[in-house]
Amino acid sequence: MKVRVRFAKLGKIRWTSHRDVARMWERAFRREQLPLAYSEGFSPRPKVSFGLALPTGHESLAEYLDLELAAGTSQIDLEASSGRNSLAARLSAALPVGVDVLAIAPLETPSPSLQEDVSSCTWRLAAVPGDGCAAVASEEMAVRAAGLLAAPRAMVARSRKGVEVIDDVRPGIINLRVIGAVGADPAEGVWLEAELGTRPRGLRPSELLGALGPDLAEAHVRRLHQWISRDGARWEPLGLDVTTAATDAPHALERAS
Repeated sequence: MKVRVRFAKLGKIRWTSHRDVARMWERAFRREQLPLAYSEGFSPRPKVSFGLALPTGHESLAEYLDLELAAGTSQIDLEASSGRNSLAARLSAALPVGVDVLAIAPLETPSPSLQEDVSSCTWRLAAVPGDGCAAVASEEMAVRAAGLLAAPRAMVARSRKGVEVIDDVRPGIINLRVIGAVGADPAEGVWLEAELGTRPRGLRPSELLGALGPDLAEAHVRRLHQWISRDGARWEPLGLDVTTAATDAPHALERAS
């Protein structure tokens, strides 16, 4: 039996690395004595696979992992919409503060891995002035965003295996909109929402800002959605309207608003 989990990563826990988050989940599985299936061979490993890595320092409402349960464990409660004994609630309680299970459901049909299947992500971030740079007003940011979307290319310096290269990032900018000022002080920045591609190489929010201007830096970055696109349709790996919310994390979505 294969299961997909959607979870949030909010607050101070955002400073932990992708590898550290994987260790947190392994501890939670052991704590709850979850009957995971294991690989064969000299060093068996639990059959758990994570989706796209979240850059350290960024928050998310749309992190995913797939796990495979050992044979004969289909009686585990995945469908209960409430109750502390549901798997979602139990796992949330076993995880550190800031990592909350938002949804969980069985995978009924074989599917590609999350890293292969996800084609884009939606991000919300604040574009703030870079060191020593003047603040950019919402109106000017809107002009820059429109110009970027209309441009045939956008050349940005990116690091690839420790080597700086110049890439055209325009194909990875699927959508971009300016939401408005973060606060009354222009130095607090401007809220942006962007859908950025993940193939052939994922585009980071910081690289998007590099295309908008060298005077910008990122703050308050949060991944809102991951998307699978196929045959003209688009959907999330696991939505929040048809699955189980973790009752031990009642404020997860409120904190994310």
